[in-house]
Amino acid sequence: MTLDAVLRTTQGEVQAALDAALRPFDGPVGDAMRHALRGGKRLRAILLLESARLFDVPRDRALRAACAIEAVHAYSLVHDDLPSMDDDDLRRGQPTVHRQWDEATAVLAGDALQTLAFEMLADPATDPDAGVRAELVLTLARDAGAAGMVRGQALDIAAESAGEPLTLAEITELQRLKTGRLLEWPCRAGAILGRADPAALVDFATHLGLAFQIADDLLDVEGDADTAGKALRKDAAAGKATFVSLLGAEAARAEADRLVGQAELSLLPYTEKGATLRSVARYVVTRDR
Repeated sequence: MTLDAVLRTTQGEVQAALDAALRPFDGPVGDAMRHALRGGKRLRAILLLESARLFDVPRDRALRAACAIEAVHAYSLVHDDLPSMDDDDLRRGQPTVHRQWDEATAVLAGDALQTLAFEMLADPATDPDAGVRAELVLTLARDAGAAGMVRGQALDIAAESAGEPLTLAEITELQRLKTGRLLEWPCRAGAILGRADPAALVDFATHLGLAFQIADDLLDVEGDADTAGKALRKDAAAGKATFVSLLGAEAARAEADRLVGQAELSLLPYTEKGATLRSVARYVVTRDR
């Protein structure tokens, strides 16, 4: 299949699985959870499913872990959009959760999405081996928590009030945590489910995560808000240092291409089985949303 076909098929498959997982939840919080999980590229789910496929992991098990990372990602966006954080009105082409409902519902929906992820991973349906399930839970907690994604978000908030623009090294570290760790985990999880060494896949994802963020910075400067489904030009308006503001658009684009090339090299051990992951890496730097 072409990458477009893989993306469409996976997006539909993951959405159906997420809808099933959310079926028991009703009321405003359940509705807000469904709202937060609607749409999106499903990049993290695709990374997990394709990483797991390298090791012939049963699809139903990999799909549960893919839903878990999408739930954590959605929670992070719900909280990131709050007035106390980035104060955004639009996400994935629809009103943010706190605009559609209210701030309290958004906080609770984010909390519930995060705990749902760990519930799914800890369930024996994800893997019959309790040790595998424990490792999935442990690694996601580390990557999403105070030493991972949350730390990156905290550094981002601190930078906004510091009065001094970040250096390139500081931005790289911030984005490695804030964005990169939730792109690394699905690749690591695919190997954990496959009882395999995750090192090559994590190296792939580390380079991919920085390329992804550079592409996001370029979209913020050059993209179309209607296509992207979110507000753009916010970084420049806020005076935030980004890869583009420090490097310039052309140099940033060249760096993203270099990083993707490094990511592709990490997949050499998987020969043709890694073809879709290589295509995903190229997609990351050419996307328009």
